[in-house]
Amino acid sequence: MRKNNPISKIMSSELHYVQEGQPLSEVRHIMCNSNIHHVPVVQGKTLVGLISFTDMMKLNLVADQSNEYTADAIIDQQFSISDVMSRDLVTINDKDNIRTAARLLSDGNFHSLPVVSDEKNIIGMVTSTDLIRYLSELY
Repeated sequence: MRKNNPISKIMSSELHYVQEGQPLSEVRHIMCNSNIHHVPVVQGKTLVGLISFTDMMKLNLVADQSNEYTADAIIDQQFSISDVMSRDLVTINDKDNIRTAARLLSDGNFHSLPVVSDEKNIIGMVTSTDLIRYLSELY
């Protein structure tokens, strides 16, 4: 039955990661250059947080008139990854199915689910867009 398909069927497994000590501007570059909206923060392979595009927008930078170098300097001087990332995350286990992901995404006020192993190592990401694509293939 399709509702019991494994989460691996729709998750992205090639992720861009950052660690807490990296400059926050690197998150901005990852999002801009890779056209993604969620960047996991890891310690080793263990998920410790997540930065979303919305989190970055909350910084409310007035860098419209600035060049990219100036915007990066402002970001890095005023904020760190630890300041911006969300730590209290809803995750999904790699053994879970698509139905579980759909329930979690529809119940929460977020648009991504990090997929973690039993050891809490991040192995993928499922977004609401991934789920919509999957549903559009079914109907």
